Amino acid sequence: MVKWFWQRDKPRRTLSLRSRGELGDAMRVDFAELAPELNRFLGQAAYLQLGYFETLTRLIRATPELDEKEALARAAGAALSKHRGILEIIREQGEDPTEIMLPFQEHLDAFRRKTIGLRPRETLLAVYITAGMLDDFYLALASSYGETGARVADILSEDDDTGQIVTILRHTIESDGEWRSLLSMWARRLVGDTLLVARQALRTERLAEDGDRVEPVYTELMGAHARRMDAMGLAA
Repeated sequence: MVKWFWQRDKPRRTLSLRSRGELGDAMRVDFAELAPELNRFLGQAAYLQLGYFETLTRLIRATPELDEKEALARAAGAALSKHRGILEIIREQGEDPTEIMLPFQEHLDAFRRKTIGLRPRETLLAVYITAGMLDDFYLALASSYGETGARVADILSEDDDTGQIVTILRHTIESDGEWRSLLSMWARRLVGDTLLVARQALRTERLAEDGDRVEPVYTELMGAHARRMDAMGLAA
């Protein structure tokens, strides 16, 4: 049986955040109290992956080099695989995936439009940064949902096939000082919008009283972001 690129067996990616066991019981409990209801968690996580897939496929059309098209196709396939995995969990809950995702379409599409750069390289960096930070965030959030959350964590922990994307971006940055400056500034703009998406995924009524409880998670997200930027030769 032939397997398409998104169906190939893939290694699990190494988590950028510390494992749930290293976060500590108090922090996990506090974060769980801010976690949204399960359907909200699943709907947003699934739609985010679909958005990554859509943006990457658009970038394929805008990219003339064949090797870069292949790299983007692999990353798009990984996002689609994660999307489908979460949809399967939603269906097993007896829910309609379209209905579960629909409330978040407008908001997350608006976020994705804000991360579309004037140039394909800016958009490629945006996908790499936002997907990395939000996958890490939802991995941390998944610990609030027992066995179902563990299954989502397994899906989000799969290899995202972005290794070649990092290589493409690093070569671009190393080739021209203006690209380095431009992409550094663009990356800094993306962080605020991405953290806002993460914040809005939580129980907003609890954030007003207990917002400081999520700060340690934001600290971890920023640490992982800094490591991604370092890998490309950019300062966070």
